[in-house]
Amino acid sequence: MNLGKSIRIYLKEGSVTGIKLAEVVNLTIQALSSPRKKLSDLNEYFRNQVNTQGVYFLIGTDDETGKSKVYIGEAENVWDRLKNHAVNKDFWSEVILFTSKDDNITKSHVKYLESRLIEITKETERYLLDNSNTPSLSSLPLPDRDAMEEFILNVKLLNGVLGHKFLENQISYKNDKSTSAIETVEQKKSDYNLDEIELNLKIKNISANAVLTDEGIVVLAGSEVSEKQSKNFGYKTLREELIQDGTIQKSYIGKLVFSKKHLFASPSAAAAVIVGYSINGRRTWKDKKGRTLTEIEKMEIE
Repeated sequence: MNLGKSIRIYLKEGSVTGIKLAEVVNLTIQALSSPRKKLSDLNEYFRNQVNTQGVYFLIGTDDETGKSKVYIGEAENVWDRLKNHAVNKDFWSEVILFTSKDDNITKSHVKYLESRLIEITKETERYLLDNSNTPSLSSLPLPDRDAMEEFILNVKLLNGVLGHKFLENQISYKNDKSTSAIETVEQKKSDYNLDEIELNLKIKNISANAVLTDEGIVVLAGSEVSEKQSKNFGYKTLREELIQDGTIQKSYIGKLVFSKKHLFASPSAAAAVIVGYSINGRRTWKDKKGRTLTEIEKMEIE
C-alpha cells in the first residue's frame, strides 16, 4: 500500500514563476527552483542551501528541435558550478537543485546521485539529455547506496511537483501486493485498475498495442502505423514530427512502426497518428476482452 506524501512549498516572491523552496514534510531533502535570471537572488536569499554539495538540473529547450532538454550535474558547492554554467551553457532557463538539510551528503554520494539520475533520464525518454557521458557509479557501502536510492525517490517526487516529469517512467504498473482487505474486495468488483489497462488497436492490416496511464496513453514499440494518411486531419503535424525524429520509422520488413514507446495526451491522438486520419480513440482502443475505453470507464464509474 502506497502512503500519501505531504509537500511544503514556499514561494519567495509570492509567485509561481519565481524562486520556490520545496520540501517533503519530516524529511531532510530540500529542492530549490529558480529562473535563470534570478540566480543572484537565489544565492542572496538561500545562501546556505546553494553553497553546499548537491545535485542539480538545468532545464530548457533545444534550439534545433524545440523539445525540452535537461543537463544533470553534481558539485561540492552548487553555487560555484551554477555561476560557471551561467556563462558557458545557453539553452537553460530554469535550475532545480537538491540538497540535504543536515548536510550529511558527501562527494561520493552526489556523484552516485548524478550517475543514477542520468541513467533514469535516459530510460524514461521524456527530455533530451545535454550530458554527453554517463559517469560511472561511485562505490558506496550498501547502507549508503540504499539511502541514496531513497533520496532519488524523493528527488523524483519533488521534481514532479515543481513541474518536470523527466524522471518518471511513461508506464508505471501498480502491482503492489501489500493491499488491504478493503482494497482486495474492491478489486473483485472490477477487472481493472485504470493505471494498468493494456489496450490494442486493430484496423485492416494495422495492429498496435498501448497502455493507459494517468497522463494519457503510451503506444508501445513495435506498434504498426499506416503508410497512408488523409491530406488534412488534426494530428497530421504530430505524425510527421514523430516520423522526422525517428519515433516512427521503417522496420526491417518495410512496415512503418514505432521504434520506441511514446506518450500521447489522448487515445484519439494516438489512434489518429497510427491510422492516418481522424478517429475516436475511446471507441477504437480495446482491451483483451474486446471492450472499448468508453465501456471500461463507464463500468468503473458505475
